[in-house]
Amino acid sequence: MSSRSTPLGEFDLIDRFFKTSADSLRTNADEAITLGIGDDCALIKPPVNEEIAITSDMLVEGRHFFVGADPAQLARKALAVNLSDLSAMGARPLGFTLAIALPAVDEAWLAGFSKGLFAIAKEYSCPLIGGDTTAGPLTISITAFGAIPTGKAIRRSGAKPGDDVWVSGTVGDARLSLAALRHEINLSSEDLQQVEHRMHQPMARVELGVQLRNVATAALDVSDGLLGDLGHILKQSHVDAEIALDKLPKSITLQKQDLAIQNQFAACGGDDYELCFTAPSSQRDKIQAISKSLNLPLTLIGKILPKRDSQAKVYLLDASGTLLSDLQAAPFLNSFDHFAS
Repeated sequence: MSSRSTPLGEFDLIDRFFKTSADSLRTNADEAITLGIGDDCALIKPPVNEEIAITSDMLVEGRHFFVGADPAQLARKALAVNLSDLSAMGARPLGFTLAIALPAVDEAWLAGFSKGLFAIAKEYSCPLIGGDTTAGPLTISITAFGAIPTGKAIRRSGAKPGDDVWVSGTVGDARLSLAALRHEINLSSEDLQQVEHRMHQPMARVELGVQLRNVATAALDVSDGLLGDLGHILKQSHVDAEIALDKLPKSITLQKQDLAIQNQFAACGGDDYELCFTAPSSQRDKIQAISKSLNLPLTLIGKILPKRDSQAKVYLLDASGTLLSDLQAAPFLNSFDHFAS
């Protein structure tokens, strides 16, 4: 008998690395998922008086993650970025589908990937309910489903003049980690360890999103840079914003860098996956109470202004409260473009 193992086919691959683990995570609490993996479609039954939120995100090797990235970390990030989108609208996760293109069937890689995937799926009570596999350049596409009480979704279009602008956690560490890994900045091994997880294993602020349902007027998750992403809220809400650069929350590790790098990475570094949201000033005490209950810093960084002209705009203030000129502000307002070279 040959000692060579039989190559895995598509359905064997799904059964071995995904379906069995998905089935083991299903519980009686998964009442919204009436049919998971194994049929032509999954079935979701919306909870009474709730709407279904749907989001999709794609990660491409060499574009969104390094070639040879750790498969368990990659799996975690692939699901986390979708859960972050759900959190920005105040949705609780229901389940997700996975479509993955693989250059080859590498059983060790798949074992690590599925282990990381189901670890975060269990952490956020978000079961895998379907998907697809094919051959091709390594590409991971996840579609996640969540539930929100009808009419309670936090949209990007609700910011009003006079609202405060807030951001959760700290921003800029993922960009700092990327700079170190690209050898653009020298970090000690200890400092790199402090920030690298922000790039490879982001947190989805699901519980924060839920608690902001009746508080925030607009929200989004910070994926392509804080101020660039804030621009999406401004555009859809037809408002401007004034932001104090020195108020942007930064980690102790980022604060060791030159001030210009601190501000640039915090303002426009991507992959933070924190929530940026707006709320009336009357909600400040409630927001601070949410911060305390979640043990999560929520920082007031600016305010919403009436729109002054046809283009929504972010006005930046320096540490003295002086307005930066357009030329001075430009380096802080860039955001990541998935189609840029």
